[in-house]
Amino acid sequence: MTMTIGPRIIKTGLAVTLALYICAAVGLDPAIFAGVAAILTVQPSIYRTWKQMLDQIVTNTIGAAVALFFIYYLGDNPITIGFVIMLVISLSLKLKMESTIPLTLVTVLAIMSAPGNEDIMFTINRFLIILIGVGSAMTVNLVVLPPKYTKNYMEKIHSTFQTMSLLLRTAVSNEMSEKAYQDQSKELKTSIEKLESQFKVFDEERGKLGKLNQTNAREIVVFKQMLKTLQEGEQLLENIDEHYFQSNTTDEENLLFDRHIEELTKCHEYLLLKYQGKMKDQELLVDDALEKSGEFFDQVINIYSHDKEQKLRLMIITSSVIDYTFQLIRLNKLIDHYLK
Repeated sequence: MTMTIGPRIIKTGLAVTLALYICAAVGLDPAIFAGVAAILTVQPSIYRTWKQMLDQIVTNTIGAAVALFFIYYLGDNPITIGFVIMLVISLSLKLKMESTIPLTLVTVLAIMSAPGNEDIMFTINRFLIILIGVGSAMTVNLVVLPPKYTKNYMEKIHSTFQTMSLLLRTAVSNEMSEKAYQDQSKELKTSIEKLESQFKVFDEERGKLGKLNQTNAREIVVFKQMLKTLQEGEQLLENIDEHYFQSNTTDEENLLFDRHIEELTKCHEYLLLKYQGKMKDQELLVDDALEKSGEFFDQVINIYSHDKEQKLRLMIITSSVIDYTFQLIRLNKLIDHYLK
């Protein structure tokens, strides 16, 4: 088993270390709460860490104030602590800051469960410790290993396409073993879900922190279309798996679908390489592959017209093929617009 240590793991470790050192330097104790705050604040993007820090300050201030109020009037017995926990959770949800709930509850417990909590300076001490942890996470995320969004996204696009390409090239011919096909399908689904999350972070970062991210807005549109095209390819695979082999296709029909999907897959691969400037101008190759979709559709219509009952499922797959083709055409246009 290989152990992967990514940027976020490194940042989390550094943020905890920084928080503990700062607490030691200024004499704040127990520093462990600063470490917990740093762990809970590190996010996959600069914007999310910044937003998390602001939200943490708001909800932790509320949590500390509520805890101090109830300690003064009702004491720090377990029933009071439980009630305060419920109240703070409700307030965080009301403010739509649910991601801050774990750390806010740590703050409440840190204040209410320790001796001497009636003293206002004790509450301030605990609150400052939490803020040091939050600030350390933000500092590390800004300075250490800033995310390389474009590079990471394109690497994920290519690896996801390779998985999808293998599945598309073998879906109709049924050359892969059932176990291998299912494993690859699960991997593809997981990869696309990760890409969706990555794009959301990517677009969020550009939109909210434009000055920190020089990504061209047109490039974002291309990236979104790359994701959409992969999603459409995955949908095609799902339709083939669900409907194709129940259609009682002939060898000739199998060859028709297999060859056309192969052409579209080659076109998809070419477009990704074209975006990166790795291919010579071969627009005729793209145009030819995409124009063949009309011929393909006519042939499928002919097959369906001769046996509508048995071949109805093929129309579902054909519709998905057309959708995939449409996304490829759109991707090609957007890449041309971006490169020019």
